[in-house]
Amino acid sequence: MSAPGFVGLLRLDTAFPRPVGDIGNPNTFDFPVRSRIVRGATAARVVRGDASALLGPFVDAGRALAAEGAVAIGTSCGFLAPFQRELAAALPVPFAASALLQLAWLAPLLPAGRRAGVITIDADALGAHHLAAAGAAPDTPVVGLPRDGALARAVFGDTARLDLARIRDEVVEAGLRLREAVPALGAIVLECTNLPPYRDALMRAVGVPVHDCNTLLRWLWAGAARPAPLEPRR
Repeated sequence: MSAPGFVGLLRLDTAFPRPVGDIGNPNTFDFPVRSRIVRGATAARVVRGDASALLGPFVDAGRALAAEGAVAIGTSCGFLAPFQRELAAALPVPFAASALLQLAWLAPLLPAGRRAGVITIDADALGAHHLAAAGAAPDTPVVGLPRDGALARAVFGDTARLDLARIRDEVVEAGLRLREAVPALGAIVLECTNLPPYRDALMRAVGVPVHDCNTLLRWLWAGAARPAPLEPRR
């Protein structure tokens, strides 16, 4: 008998394709995930604009998922890190706003002298307040994908097709730049929830562990999943 409950996912209001590995593809996960779209929470507004007015709608959507049986809740955008404290306080189940939360957990786990860095969809938009909200060091190294690249055009333009090969190359190139900038690189955290489909290629190119939104959600599920009811003895 499978364990009841599921991980709730607060999703942005987007329409671009989601390959397997992307947080928006249900086949990405080997545990139950149920999504709720927060209307008006476009990628441009959350990443490059002011999303503060969306806090209420995110709280409402999170509470609805919890009422339906969510045992933990995550989001589909790492730029929601500034909502971590408010949403965690408002929801009745564990909540993780961003893959960036893993930066603080990784710091004491890495070999001496090693540090974790970030790959993000937009390095210009990822500020100190995002890192601080995630509990990460303010000098955490950050590398971004091209602002006018294949992934950015798809995400912010809600295009109907993805150039998977080009996006893979963008992610690998960002990882190589990060490794060059940080010789003591010990791990990478992918801020963007659309990057995990390219995680294997990135790991092969850079040679360090890679953590993302999916590793975060698996961790949440592993701890929060309710045990299946005991079958009555006969």
